[in-house]
Amino acid sequence: MKKLALKIDVDTWRGTREGVPRLMEALKRHDAGATFLFSLGPDHTGRAIKRVFRPGFLSKVSRTSVVEHYGIRTLLYGTVLPGPDIGRREAALLRGVRDAGFEVGIHCWDHIKWQDYVAGKDAAWTRAEMHKAARRFREIFGEEARTHGAAGWQINDAALAYQQELGMRYASDGRGSHPFQPLDAAGRPLGVPQLPTTLPTLDELIGLDGLSNDNVHEHLLKLTEAETATGHVYTLHAELEGMRLMEVFDRLLDGWKRQGYQLVSCVDLFDSQDLANLPSGRVVMGEIPGRSGTLALQA
Repeated sequence: MKKLALKIDVDTWRGTREGVPRLMEALKRHDAGATFLFSLGPDHTGRAIKRVFRPGFLSKVSRTSVVEHYGIRTLLYGTVLPGPDIGRREAALLRGVRDAGFEVGIHCWDHIKWQDYVAGKDAAWTRAEMHKAARRFREIFGEEARTHGAAGWQINDAALAYQQELGMRYASDGRGSHPFQPLDAAGRPLGVPQLPTTLPTLDELIGLDGLSNDNVHEHLLKLTEAETATGHVYTLHAELEGMRLMEVFDRLLDGWKRQGYQLVSCVDLFDSQDLANLPSGRVVMGEIPGRSGTLALQA
């Protein structure tokens, strides 16, 4: 059976406490698996205000109704309001996701800090941020994290290497077309295999080319009509599909089931690959339509 993995990025405290329970309910209703990747430290969403100077950021904000999706209070965390510690406040909820049968992993420690700075930071900074997230994950779940999905698809070679030291099996840190083994600049294997996101996200599509909340699912379903040998990975967000875009997500799940997909966690899709013969390649930074700035891409 062809497989489509659902990768859920949980960026904020509000997304954790409101979006995650709603997504769990929807997934159970559709008999779907998924991987939840958690932000485990402080919610500093308000500090994203400096991105206003990034090319394309304002147009994306105007298309995707950031205030509507995230809420005014969340947009003040880390500036006017102190950033709540997500992992400490919501440890029981996070364990409940795991106990309900869903795969859980690390998104980041501080989402804004990671997304805005990791691409230009050195190994010491990178390892310190990842160590905090790994330690909190262990405190909450009583076990090591086995997967990582980088916030904002932002990564560097030091982070890729450290994932292997942390004992992870695979990661989903960037965008691409099929699973692969990353290489360093010298062409040597780097870190763990990558399972990249293969499909565009709702916030990259809505507001462009006539796409709206009412028809964006039709566009995505056209992209998955043709079967691929290695399946698909779709990244959704607790703050979007788990809240005001839940109806869109329901239509997507129905459509993918009609197309014959088994909706699974990332680890289920990863385990179905020919792991002994994965292709290899570099992770590079580049641009994609509908998203401001650069992000990690499969070369």
